[in-house]
Amino acid sequence: MTTVDLNSDLGESFGRYTIGRDKDVIGLVSSVNIACGMHAGDPIVLRNTVRAAAEAGIGIGAHPGYPDLQGFGRRDMALSPDEAYCYVLYQIGAADAFCKAQGVRLNHVKPHGQLYNTAAKDPKLSQAIAQAVYDYNPDLVLFGLAGGCLIDAGTKLGLRCAQEFFADRNYTADGTLVPRSLPHAIITDEDFAAKRVVRAVKEGRIVCETGQTIPICADTICLHGDNEKTLAFARLINQTLQEEGIEIRHP
Repeated sequence: MTTVDLNSDLGESFGRYTIGRDKDVIGLVSSVNIACGMHAGDPIVLRNTVRAAAEAGIGIGAHPGYPDLQGFGRRDMALSPDEAYCYVLYQIGAADAFCKAQGVRLNHVKPHGQLYNTAAKDPKLSQAIAQAVYDYNPDLVLFGLAGGCLIDAGTKLGLRCAQEFFADRNYTADGTLVPRSLPHAIITDEDFAAKRVVRAVKEGRIVCETGQTIPICADTICLHGDNEKTLAFARLINQTLQEEGIEIRHP
């Protein structure tokens, strides 16, 4: 049977500010990537999100980002590889501490936002991130953009890697994400998204923004937790995958 992971970026609320429908989404996905307090989240939100994911029995991942709460980790930062290594290692440790307190295992690491996007094309940054994951625990799975530098760096270190496809984002012809600053970067039609996910999983192909058909690898499917339509996307994609005989299971 064909299997795929369905993940969502959660735990991004902060103090009195609530972002996303985390409790509802958790019941529809097989793994979650939880913010570790630098681009979003705080210790209480991190604890509560880990607890909810543990109760649901789904895979729990650290979601380290740039130290940029105000910009939600989506602005460029000129971190050196050594700085990136330390920031990622620090955030993995924070997520793992709450996992241990709940008696569950941290399953994976997925960088967030601009850290993720830059690592997909920057070999030095991707090497630093992969090394931080490996040094913390070489049994962790590393999530990265399908075909990107982070997957290459993790594979070279011997990490298990999951190539990620975004259900709610459009792609360029070279397999990278259309920047959020451009029109049509975000997909808002859940029916279109669900059909596209099935094609990515079954055929390994999608149509990009220019209308070209490009190859794509989809070990794990991402839904952004801060998208206002995340819950509708999660429900329909979960249902559609099951109807297509595709098992939803975390790596």
